[in-house]
Amino acid sequence: QVRLVESGGGLVQAGGSLRLSCAASGSIYRINSMAWYRQAPGKQRDLVAVITSGGSTNYADSVKGRFTISRDNAKNTVFLQMNSLKTEDTAVYYCNADLLYGISATPIDTWGQGTQVTVSS
Repeated sequence: QVRLVESGGGLVQAGGSLRLSCAASGSIYRINSMAWYRQAPGKQRDLVAVITSGGSTNYADSVKGRFTISRDNAKNTVFLQMNSLKTEDTAVYYCNADLLYGISATPIDTWGQGTQVTVSS
């Protein structure tokens, strides 16, 4: 079994910053990519940022220049530094990992439980 546990969400004023963390644990053979998605009320879940095992990154246009994704491969942890937050960034943020599970290296795609980020005006 593999678990992803997010932390760092909360309430912040527009223009402020938050840092999200997501730690993966369990019988992990290798983590390929890790990503952050977000889902606002009544909307679909959208990709925010992704980082490969080699450190390549990609961002949604709406967060480029404001958000930074990074990872600590030794600790199976991914971070999302969010600066210059806007009210439209309010959403539940979900961590996602594309990884190989167990000694058989079975590929799986797994999600965290989500963490609420609320940006007030």
